[in-house]
Amino acid sequence: MSVFDILIWVGAALTVAGLAGILWCIWTVARSRRQGLDEAAFRARMQRVVAVNMGALAASVLGLMAVVIGIMLGN
Repeated sequence: MSVFDILIWVGAALTVAGLAGILWCIWTVARSRRQGLDEAAFRARMQRVVAVNMGALAASVLGLMAVVIGIMLGN
């Protein structure tokens, strides 16, 4: 197994982790809307969700970049 194969697999795992984080954000927002929270509580929860969402998006992008770099350099 070459370094490029490892880079591809690590990138794929990072991308999957990022997608799981994005799905968690969607699920949390949907659940919060159904609970009918007051505006202050809803805003507080959304601030946390936005932070997690940005981290998850960053992880997905970095993972996809690692996969592309591994494929391009490995061939």
